[in-house]
Amino acid sequence: MNNRTTGGATESTVLGPFHPAASPRRQLGDSIDLVGTGPPCVVTGRVLSVGGTPLPGAEIDVWQADDHGFYDVQQPDIQPQANGRGLFTADTDGAFWFRTVLPCHYPIPTDGPVGTLLLATKRHPYRPAHIHFIATAPGHRPVTTHIFVAGSAYIESDAVFAVKKSLITEFTPVDDHEQAARYGLDGPFHLANFDIFLQPAS
Repeated sequence: MNNRTTGGATESTVLGPFHPAASPRRQLGDSIDLVGTGPPCVVTGRVLSVGGTPLPGAEIDVWQADDHGFYDVQQPDIQPQANGRGLFTADTDGAFWFRTVLPCHYPIPTDGPVGTLLLATKRHPYRPAHIHFIATAPGHRPVTTHIFVAGSAYIESDAVFAVKKSLITEFTPVDDHEQAARYGLDGPFHLANFDIFLQPAS
C-alpha cells in the first residue's frame, strides 16, 4: 500500500528480516554463493525507467538463503559471512548479472509470537524459494522486491503473503556446454532473467 506503482514499474514486496546494513560490493558476473553445494544458477537482467530507458550505474543489492533455506546470519558457524549477498552496479546498458545457487523454500522462525499466531490460525510457516532485490538509480524511486522461483513449493501460500504474480520467474534448466562456459560454468545450471523497471521520482 505504501509502494503503489504506475506505468509498469516493478512491484515491491517485503524487505524481510535478513537484509544486512551493507552488502559486499561485487563485480558483474561474480558469484554470491561462497559455498558451492547447491545447483548453480545465473541471474541476468536490466534496470530501466518505466519508459524503457536503460539506467546505467543503477545499484542492485541482492541477498538470498542458501540451498538448504538458511541465511548466513542464521548460521554464522557454518556459512561464510556475506554468503548469498552482493551489491552490483549495472553497466552502461543498465544490465547486470551474477552467479549464485538455486534458492530453496524455507520456514520463517516460529519461536516467538509469530509462531503462536501461525499455530492459532492453522497456517504453515513456509516461504517459497526466492531472491531479494533492492534497486536504486538517481532520479527514480527505489524498489524493494523479490523474484520467486516458478513452481516452488508454497508459491500459492507464502507465509508472509508476499508473492505477486508479476514477480514469479522461470528458473530455466540449461544443459549446454557453450552457454555454461559463457557464464564461467562447466556444467548444467538454471538461468533466470529479471528486468527491473523503476518509477521516476517526480
